Amino acid sequence: MNPVRVTVLMGGPDAEREVSICSGTRVADALGRCPGFAVQALRIDKLTSHSLARVEGDVIFPVLHGPWGEGGPLQELLEHDGRPFVGSRSAGAAMAMDKAATKSVAGSLGVQTPAAQVIRSVDDLAIAGPVVLKPIDDGSSVDLRICRDRAATEAAAAELLGRRRALLVERYIHGREITVGILHGRALPVIEIVPGVEFYDYEAKYRRNDTQYLFDTLPAVVAEQAQQGALAVFGALALRDLARADFMVDSAGAWFLEINTMPGMTDHSLLPKAAARMGLSFERVCSGAVEAALARIGLRSGAAA
Repeated sequence: MNPVRVTVLMGGPDAEREVSICSGTRVADALGRCPGFAVQALRIDKLTSHSLARVEGDVIFPVLHGPWGEGGPLQELLEHDGRPFVGSRSAGAAMAMDKAATKSVAGSLGVQTPAAQVIRSVDDLAIAGPVVLKPIDDGSSVDLRICRDRAATEAAAAELLGRRRALLVERYIHGREITVGILHGRALPVIEIVPGVEFYDYEAKYRRNDTQYLFDTLPAVVAEQAQQGALAVFGALALRDLARADFMVDSAGAWFLEINTMPGMTDHSLLPKAAARMGLSFERVCSGAVEAALARIGLRSGAAA
């Protein structure tokens, strides 16, 4: 039997390009160690339908992060291309990338999420501090600011709106940061993140080595609340294959922040750590995602996870 040709896409035009290349390289290496696959790793900028058609491969694994690569535009191209691909379809990817829209969905499901507003001008500010300012459509804590008072919020908003079309202003939850990975509709063990700096920023996520990743630190009822909330949002957005939802925890329980449809896959990343806690190797995580994509066109019976 001929091997399945898997093309791993990485890079892209978004701010998380460097992370994408690290993630994609690691995914390609893992798939290369799995029998039955012939793997090609391909760095891209932006693709068009014509350039995508020239990309070889039976199945596409797009390991991109950010608005274009993770937030719908690439997924729409892949849908029109017709080949199976790993990850969510364009509609769900676009909704998940829009943090305000996702929070609205979470609220409608009864999943508690901090009060927030979208602003396009400093004059729009209505939520009193402390707040978190962040782009409505980016990840990896790029351009995220924690502001303790109105003056700090106005200054940060003015700075960020100089390069961002809109910002999400969210009530700051002082507590513990946790994340819930999802594989094929199944919630993975909750990870508590304890950074060595004020908050889990880009440096802490990908470059520093003083962040602690802890399991079994929450009361069972809170861990279950977070897992069920993550699964509810995953299902409502009709997401596929893999995702990761982020929460803050205080005395009121778990507060949903956002969901990522293509979580990081670097050696610092959280979904692989949670999968490993369940005994799933990184190779199995990656091959299972490919198997799930192939199953959608009847070439496999489904992903094992």
